[in-house]
Amino acid sequence: MMSHEKATPMHILSRSLLATLALTLLCSSVALATGAAQTTTAAPASVAQKPEAPSLLLAYGDVDIWDETGQIIKKPAKGEKMTMSDAAAATPDPLEGWNRMWFGFNDKLYFWAMKPVAQGYSAVIPERPRIWVGNFFHNLMFPVRFVSLMLQGKPDAAAVETSRFIGNTAFGLGGFADITADSKPYKPIGSTEKDLGLTFGYWGMDNGMYLVWPFIGPSSARDTVGYAGDYFLTPISYIHPWYWSVATKGYDKINEVSMRIGDYESLKEASVDPYEAVRDAYLRNRYKKIND
Repeated sequence: MMSHEKATPMHILSRSLLATLALTLLCSSVALATGAAQTTTAAPASVAQKPEAPSLLLAYGDVDIWDETGQIIKKPAKGEKMTMSDAAAATPDPLEGWNRMWFGFNDKLYFWAMKPVAQGYSAVIPERPRIWVGNFFHNLMFPVRFVSLMLQGKPDAAAVETSRFIGNTAFGLGGFADITADSKPYKPIGSTEKDLGLTFGYWGMDNGMYLVWPFIGPSSARDTVGYAGDYFLTPISYIHPWYWSVATKGYDKINEVSMRIGDYESLKEASVDPYEAVRDAYLRNRYKKIND
């Protein structure tokens, strides 16, 4: 029920401060979650031994991004055979100067705002509750995955995603518990982690050009259009007033990043050029997800 109390100056000031704080948290968290945190590794101590891939590396395509020595796979030299993954990583970057500027902006945003907030949050909230929160928000993003799978002509995968959503919502306390994690579908299916950007790629649309957006991180012309479409499929986008929607998304990202503190630092220490490392990893990861 909506309150009809008269707004006082103190109420107005409080709401303004809340909105400002929430927007700051969202911006900084998205910068890590979609930009800085999309790659990480450190070179192995011994080349003779195959490196162990860090957890975040596994989430972003270790096979397609890193070679047996733990180094980022570069574009093949002239005359060498180029794989489809190499071609994806060779997406044009005509606005490199612009992109590097926003990459630096997001980098500072992470160290000056996001990291301190995430560290304080993880110090107060134990890991298990943070996992529950992550499960809840992942369950809430069901419409994005379902619509994307249907648009890709994958009704079996969409049915599996629907059954997971119903099970976790009805019997997992609204999605806080992922009770379907160990459930196997009746027949093998590919990954159901899809979005509209991946759907456009599945239809045959190429990346266009590589882009880096402030607060959002690495993207492409194709994925930028997909990101805008995903916004309207995200239930949190319809929370009113707007600053509660921003605060909710910000909390989701803070919780997500609190589980990965230190990964971005490892990337910067291991890479000669972190900008190129993030660009290569992002483009290869998106290509791999299209073909999952």
